[in-house]
Amino acid sequence: MSEKSHILVLDDEKNYLLVLQTLLEDEGYTVTAISDPETALAFLSESEVDVVVTDMKMPKVTGREVLQRVKKSWPYIPVLIMTAFGSIESAVEVMKYGAFDYITKPFSNDELLLSIHNAAELARAHRRYRLLQEVMEERYGVHKIVGRSRAIRDVLVMVDRAAPSRSTVLITGESGTGKELVARAIHYTSPRKDKPFVSVNCMALNPGVLESELFGHEKGSFTGAVAMRRGRFEQADGGTLFLDEIAELTPDLQVKLLRVLQERKFERVGGGEEIEVDIRVVAATNKDLAALVEKGTFRDDLYYRLNVVQVPLPPLRERREDIPLLVAHFVEKVVADNNMPSKTFSTEALNYLTGYEWPGNIRQLENVVESCLVLVPGSIIEVDNLPAEIRDEESQFKSAVDLLPVQLDLADTLEKIEAALIRRALVRADLVQVKAAEYLGISKSLLQYKLKKYGITGH
Repeated sequence: MSEKSHILVLDDEKNYLLVLQTLLEDEGYTVTAISDPETALAFLSESEVDVVVTDMKMPKVTGREVLQRVKKSWPYIPVLIMTAFGSIESAVEVMKYGAFDYITKPFSNDELLLSIHNAAELARAHRRYRLLQEVMEERYGVHKIVGRSRAIRDVLVMVDRAAPSRSTVLITGESGTGKELVARAIHYTSPRKDKPFVSVNCMALNPGVLESELFGHEKGSFTGAVAMRRGRFEQADGGTLFLDEIAELTPDLQVKLLRVLQERKFERVGGGEEIEVDIRVVAATNKDLAALVEKGTFRDDLYYRLNVVQVPLPPLRERREDIPLLVAHFVEKVVADNNMPSKTFSTEALNYLTGYEWPGNIRQLENVVESCLVLVPGSIIEVDNLPAEIRDEESQFKSAVDLLPVQLDLADTLEKIEAALIRRALVRADLVQVKAAEYLGISKSLLQYKLKKYGITGH
């Protein structure tokens, strides 16, 4: 066998226990033989065991009780039951409680070894799956949402509250703010974390293809449907379905999605059989769904179904104190992914990154960091190495103006422009307030007042 499996054998007959231990060790297994059930259960709590083999009839604790306690605390460990008093009824009973196999004494060595081999294979598969789950939780868990700003702490609180429930979640925010990362964090910290997380971008496919993608289709339901295909709803059964760009759904698909949310049932394209699913839907959009409801392009009943728990994500320009942390995170990620020497951004370059408006949000920041790491030959990334739109003051001002709403409130607009100019001055002044005030032609006390007014960190 490719790896040694650890078998725990439990039997109150010590001579029989020794025979089993010798047989299994000769086959290459690591064996722990114990005659007392309580000692065996205590050993399980302290050791990695792949398979449990237990006798059914023991004086203090029966094999059935051992089975129940193992399955309660370690549901992934296969348990084989041995008994000299076999009956169909007792076999059915222990299998109902989750036994992997039921073997009647006396049995042949080949029969026992085959059963243990199969149980060990299942245990290895479970172990690989648990390791994969740990990797997925490490990659997508809530700790991967980087930041310490008040805005991002509020998001983490919402994720923590939303994760344990079955409620539908609507994640809102501009493009590039990390909506899918938050959706994955909700899934991988929820009771559904061991089930599938399935993602669909509703804007990436035309309506006809999207319907088949979501609901599946029967063979012959349309030209090219040469076989039955399960849709994303079926693939996500028991887990989470993430519907990105939900505002792009056509009216027909909105009706079908509403039915699934209400009844947990649907039919494949071209089929008549109702299929039931147990899924949690997490949707995301960069549009104002309430405004689309008012406009009549998005169903109000679907909006209310989706908007049970709303998690609004702030744009990067509203969480600037997180930018140095995000830069460090992306540097570490790119260096690891590309197996390359680490590099650092100079203080001045980091100031420029912090002062930029980031219309593309976190996605744009990640791309800039990766580009600099790949293209800059030295170990220090300076301001001159940054993209022109970040270095150039005119571009900085233009990006701030481009982010203003279509319907302008003059006072609010002027404040946004003033805040952008103050950030730009702070960057030029290396965050020295006296120098920044000189650039702006105002007093230091007035600058400090405006820093407080706009919530700008000026130190």
